[in-house]
Amino acid sequence: MLQKQDVRVRRRVLLCIFVALFLLQQGALFWLYWAGGGKALLGDEVAYLAWARGLASLGPMPADAGWWPPLQAWLLAGSLRVFGEHLLPLQLLQTVFLIGAAALLRALWRDVDGRVRAANLAAALFLLNPSNMAYAHWLWPEPVHLLALLAALRLAQRAAAPVRSFLAGVALGAAMLAKSLMSLFWPALALLLARHYRWRGAAALLLGVAVVTAGPLWQGWRLTGKPMIADSSAFNLVGGLREQWRSDYIDDSVATLAGDYFASAPTPAERNAIYRQRAEAIVQEQGILPTLTAQFGRQYFRLFSAKTTLMSQLPGPACAGHAGSYRNAPAVLAQVLAAASDTLHLVSLVGFALGLAFWRRWRDPLVAWSALFFVYQLGLYLLLHVKARFLLPMMPFLCAFAGSALASLQRPDATAAVHLQGTMRWMIAASLAALLLLLALAGPWFDQSCG
Repeated sequence: MLQKQDVRVRRRVLLCIFVALFLLQQGALFWLYWAGGGKALLGDEVAYLAWARGLASLGPMPADAGWWPPLQAWLLAGSLRVFGEHLLPLQLLQTVFLIGAAALLRALWRDVDGRVRAANLAAALFLLNPSNMAYAHWLWPEPVHLLALLAALRLAQRAAAPVRSFLAGVALGAAMLAKSLMSLFWPALALLLARHYRWRGAAALLLGVAVVTAGPLWQGWRLTGKPMIADSSAFNLVGGLREQWRSDYIDDSVATLAGDYFASAPTPAERNAIYRQRAEAIVQEQGILPTLTAQFGRQYFRLFSAKTTLMSQLPGPACAGHAGSYRNAPAVLAQVLAAASDTLHLVSLVGFALGLAFWRRWRDPLVAWSALFFVYQLGLYLLLHVKARFLLPMMPFLCAFAGSALASLQRPDATAAVHLQGTMRWMIAASLAALLLLLALAGPWFDQSCG
């Protein structure tokens, strides 16, 4: 009886510590954003705000570039309509989105791993990383995309009835309306329905996706001649092939390329055709093998870099990829957040390597789906333009495997999903961890961009 009470007390203490750390982090991030008059918008944030102001009748409607899915602009426009031109309500809403995403991650991984401890550690790794939670304060669509994606996975994981499959399709459609890169991968969600062997579930999933995406697909057809929610692939392909550095925001290739893209032709379809031809010309000039070699040696450094999007916006030398969007960031606060971000980023990567190398439940449909998801994402980013923020959709799964590994380190269990035994597995884990650490940390050393 006393042991059970001790366990309950320990759990409550750990929960209190977690809540305190999370609230401290949130206070620090809000202070960082709003200190000295607020953060300067960066990149696509400017376009999303202009689009939302046009939708809310607060400014001129910009021409539709055909690049961005509409959901984030709709959310921002709704916030502007209700609360006026204040970003705080949207930031609070997006904070709830990311907390909801972590709760879904916990539920998903509890079913996969079977241990509450592993699921709790996965959610904690995600929520306590300031580089993850800072997305709640920005205007990019990552928070709503991540919430919708994990909701779709959870509904599909528990889809014993067609209504849940339909709702999974609705959530998946919403994820595509936030980030269009899912548009080619969404059928893989059927893996999570396969164990039910019901055609009605698959049909319901298709119906849910169609209900949400039909309107934007029709609009994309009218704009580009293809049933696409949005399509920036040709532009980002040229941008990716022209990148030179292993860190983002150093002489950004797409920032200087955008003006040329819009001046190249009057319609999105014509511009995309011109840029596809340019991409083919670059590959033909360089050769396929040299192109792939160069891309392998650069793009994944950008993706896994410890210089996350939060770090890139803190004060620092522009030659090292610091945009300085947090113009008046208090030095001590920035250093503390940077240290926390670096630590949790590296722990997540190393923990993922351990969890993956020692994983034992490969037949679980969610594990199979996540493996395909990584292959799909890594395949895309081998050629396309890459920024560190593109890692966020993969971060819950990095944290999930890391949570399982940390749970096994804390309390070894021969029947657990991760059992840390086997010389060969330790060699694989060490090799993968070393590779990920190299990608996270060595880019600036290789580049020497500041001379």
